[in-house]
Amino acid sequence: MSIIKYLFLIVFFVSSDFAKGQTAQHEAYNEPCRPQIHFSPEKGWMNDPNGMVYYKGVYQLFYQYYPDSTIWGPMHWGHATSKDLVHWQRQPIALYPDSLGYIFSGSTVADIHNTSDFGKNGKVPLVAIFTHHNPKEERAGKNDFQYQSIAYSLDDGKTWRKYEGNPVLMNPGIRDFRDPKVMWYEAGKKWIMTLATLDHITFYSSPDLKSWMKESTFGKEIGAHGGVWECPDIFPLNYNGKGIWVLIVNLNPGGPNGGSATQYFLGDFDGTEFKPFDKETRWLDYGPDEYAGVTWSNTGDRKIFLGWMSNWQYANLVPTGKWRGAATIPRDLRIEKIGNQYVVASLPVPELNVLNEQTTALSNIDVKNYDLTAKTGKFSGPARLSLSSYKIKNFSITLSNNLDEKVVIGYDKTTNQYYINRAHSGKVDFQKEFAKKHVAPRLSEKVAMNLTLIIDNASVELFADDGLTVMTEIYFPNAIFSNISIQSVDNFKIKALRFNKMKSIWR
Repeated sequence: MSIIKYLFLIVFFVSSDFAKGQTAQHEAYNEPCRPQIHFSPEKGWMNDPNGMVYYKGVYQLFYQYYPDSTIWGPMHWGHATSKDLVHWQRQPIALYPDSLGYIFSGSTVADIHNTSDFGKNGKVPLVAIFTHHNPKEERAGKNDFQYQSIAYSLDDGKTWRKYEGNPVLMNPGIRDFRDPKVMWYEAGKKWIMTLATLDHITFYSSPDLKSWMKESTFGKEIGAHGGVWECPDIFPLNYNGKGIWVLIVNLNPGGPNGGSATQYFLGDFDGTEFKPFDKETRWLDYGPDEYAGVTWSNTGDRKIFLGWMSNWQYANLVPTGKWRGAATIPRDLRIEKIGNQYVVASLPVPELNVLNEQTTALSNIDVKNYDLTAKTGKFSGPARLSLSSYKIKNFSITLSNNLDEKVVIGYDKTTNQYYINRAHSGKVDFQKEFAKKHVAPRLSEKVAMNLTLIIDNASVELFADDGLTVMTEIYFPNAIFSNISIQSVDNFKIKALRFNKMKSIWR
C-alpha cells in the first residue's frame, strides 16, 4: 500500500469517527428539555459542582456524578473542561468510589509552591481535597462516617492518584462533616480549609495539604438554620480599594423559596477567624433552583461562581430523559453598597456573548400588552432578553408555547418584589411543591431598572438591577417556549430592549 493511500485511510477513519462522535453528541443533547447553554452530563445523575480550578488557560469542572442511574447513588467526580466557560468538553471520570467510601464534594487547588511535595520534575500538582463518605459506617449507626481525603494530578487534571495516607482529616464525631473548600492564605503562608460541620462552619489550616489544624468555628447562632449547612466557600472581593471577605454557605432545606439555597455573609478574615459585619441573612440567589454554588480557584481577583440548577425537594423526580441535573450559567461576583450595607451582586460571565446570534434591538416602547415575538420571530432554543426602563413599574414577561403553557416573570410594585411563576409551565405534577410562584426582594433603591433573562429550553435565570437580585428557575414544558410578550397595567415605558437568539454549545 502506498504511503499516500495509507495516510488517506487514516484521515478517512479519523474523520468518520469524529463525525460519528459529533452526531452522537448532537443526538444526546437534542432531547426534550435538555439544556442547550448550560453544562449537563450526557447521561446519568449530576448534582454539586466540585473541584473547580483554573490552570494553564483551562477551566476544570468536576461534579457530583452517578453514571449508572438518573437517581442519586454512589458518588463519583465527573469531569469536564473549557477554555471559555461556555463550551465544555466531557472528560473521563476523575475519581471513583473506593474502600473509604463515596467521593463527595470538595475543591481543587494548584499547589504552585509544591507544599504537598507531590510535584515531580518541576510539574505543578493539582490537588483535590474531597469528602470520603463511608456508607457501611453510616448504616452501622456511626457518626464519624465522613472524613477528608486528597488526590493529585501531575498532568493538568487528566489523571488522578489518591494519596496513600488518606484520610488526611478525621471526623471528630459529627454526622455532617464535609465539602472542604481550600484556598491559599498568602498572609499566613498556609492553606485554609472551610468545612461544613452540621449547622456551622469550621476553619482548618495546613502547611502542606496533608496535616490539618482546627482554627475556629462560625455560624452556630447566625444565618439561616432551616437545614444542614453544605458546600461553603470563602474569598476576598475588592470594593473601592477595601478588601471584603465573602463567606458562602449553602443550606438545605431552609431557602427563601423552600428547599435548597445559597446564603452568604460579609466580613473580615485574618486567617484564623471570620468576623461578620452584621447578622443579616443574605441570599446569593432567591430562586428555588440554584444550589451548592461555589467559585473557581486560581482565578486571581476575578471570582466566578457556578451552582447546581435544581432543588433537593424534587431533584430525583424531575421529568428528564437519560440524564438529571445541570449547572447554572457561570457568574461573575462583585461587591456593591446599598445605603450603609455591602451586598454581593452577580451577572452572567461576558464570555457567554459568543453565543449571541440573531439580534433585535428596540427602544422607547410603551407597554400594555406588547407582542415581542412579532418583532423577533418565534425562537426555538436558548435566548437572552435584556431591557431597561426610566422608572420601574408593574410589569410581566410571559414565555409561552402553543399548548397554553407558560412561565411568567415580573415585578410587583406593591410588595417591591420580582417574581417567577411556573405554576402553568407544563409538567408540574411530579412533586407538590413545584408548581408555585416564587418571589425575591428588589434590593436596588434606584428609580430606574434593568433586567436580563437567560432563557434555555427548561430554565430561566433572572438578573435584575445589574445582578443585585438574582433568581434561577427550572421548568418542563411539553413543547418548547417560542413566544415572548410583555404586559403592564401601568404606563410602563421600556427605554431599551435587546433580544438575542443564542447558539447551542453542543452543536
